Amino acid sequence: MFVGGSGWDDPGMDIRPATVADAPAIAEVHVLSWQSGYRGLLPQEMLDGLDVAQRVERWTRTIAAGALPRDGTLVAERDGALLAFANLGPTRDDDRDPDRTGQIRSFYVRPDAWRGGIGQRLMSEVLRSLAAAGFRTASLWVLEGNHRAARFYSACGFTPDGAVKDDHLAGVDIRIVRYCRDLRCGAGT
Repeated sequence: MFVGGSGWDDPGMDIRPATVADAPAIAEVHVLSWQSGYRGLLPQEMLDGLDVAQRVERWTRTIAAGALPRDGTLVAERDGALLAFANLGPTRDDDRDPDRTGQIRSFYVRPDAWRGGIGQRLMSEVLRSLAAAGFRTASLWVLEGNHRAARFYSACGFTPDGAVKDDHLAGVDIRIVRYCRDLRCGAGT
């Protein structure tokens, strides 16, 4: 199911299920992505305080518990360097059926790999995995004001469905917006 290149013209690209050994690299991508992607949207002090080592244990547990295609983590590598990851599984939203809606819980690309096509390639595999698991819809949440991410997800066929969540994070009020996409019309992007 997961083949190097995934049909794209990039022989150095590989998208595969994550292993526990990937947890440190995933944690690093996670922290770097937050620090760049949420700059100006979340308090800088909080972003500067993010620690890769603190996220490794969480990612080790998450990866170990996964069982793709229904639940798990995919990684994208180029020439052996982990550049992006996505964690997916049944929706956790109360207003959606977890047998029909798969949720992309995390989707991050190293900032130095942004706009290089790796995100689209990974998203294509994520959508294929969700469709293979029998989900009819894919959903994800985007921090309001994160225009870069919203543009990317829109280009991948996602649209806001009207659901929002308000929260308080690191001393600021935030709003996240749900985006959805039908998987029955083709899982690729």
